[in-house]
Amino acid sequence: MPMAALKRIQAGVLEVAYEEAGDSGGKPVILLHGFPYDVRAYDDVAARLAASGCRVLTPYLRGYGPTRFLSADTPRSGQQAVLAQDLLSFMDALAIPSATLAGYDWGGRAACIVAALWPDRADALVTGNGYNLQNIPRALEPSSPQNEHHYWYQWYFHGERGRRGLEQNRQELCKLLWHLWSPNWEFDDATYARTAPSFDNPDFVDVVVHSYRHRYGLAPGDPAVEAIEEQLTRQPVIGVPTVAMDGDGDGVMAIGGCAGHERHFKASYQRVVIPRVGHNLPQEAPQAFADAVLSVMPGD
Repeated sequence: MPMAALKRIQAGVLEVAYEEAGDSGGKPVILLHGFPYDVRAYDDVAARLAASGCRVLTPYLRGYGPTRFLSADTPRSGQQAVLAQDLLSFMDALAIPSATLAGYDWGGRAACIVAALWPDRADALVTGNGYNLQNIPRALEPSSPQNEHHYWYQWYFHGERGRRGLEQNRQELCKLLWHLWSPNWEFDDATYARTAPSFDNPDFVDVVVHSYRHRYGLAPGDPAVEAIEEQLTRQPVIGVPTVAMDGDGDGVMAIGGCAGHERHFKASYQRVVIPRVGHNLPQEAPQAFADAVLSVMPGD
């Protein structure tokens, strides 16, 4: 089986760094990481999918690792619409008309949006924590106190102290989030060290801070994707076959996870709950994640 190779391609406003493994003629699967993680979250998943004959593509999101903006003038936005546009641009650049999309956290959001608004580009969907589209018009409605407690890091990034804290302490802060969000995952320092350099990307802080401010209406969006954001205010349903996954040890997930999210889907839909697994689903439970992808992707 060919090993994953690091490649780069100009796609939209980015030069996207990505890893590719498996059969170049196989069914394409795109694996999308979240915050604060990177492509290393998918090492074991990608190997399993490649061994099954898939063409596996794992891009670094904007602001992470070796992915770079092509222009200094492009807004360093982290809003949900740009993540979806980045995914579409990546697929266009590689001439991939459609693929099975799988992701969690930010990456799951990008996958969900593309599946909702451009269903012809998504053969199937695997999404951590279910329907991942932000409802920005309702963002200021409070959640339960326990959920609000989980989201302390978001409020932290709303202020300048949080921006400076992320800038100065990005390695320590992100490692803390790994522990808090996956309390049953006993990762070692070497595992974290393989991902940590991705947070040294020169645009990481700007993209992260913008993401957590825009979703609460505290920062303007990128005008280039305003039409997409407008469509997302209507919370469109997703019409492609979907597996939604929750880890019942997820330290940041809203109470109840994606229970009840089936109302947002109109094709085949299955929810899978993995005992003791936290927020980093593919890295903590690679076999279950790979099985979910293989179970939902179209057959020959």
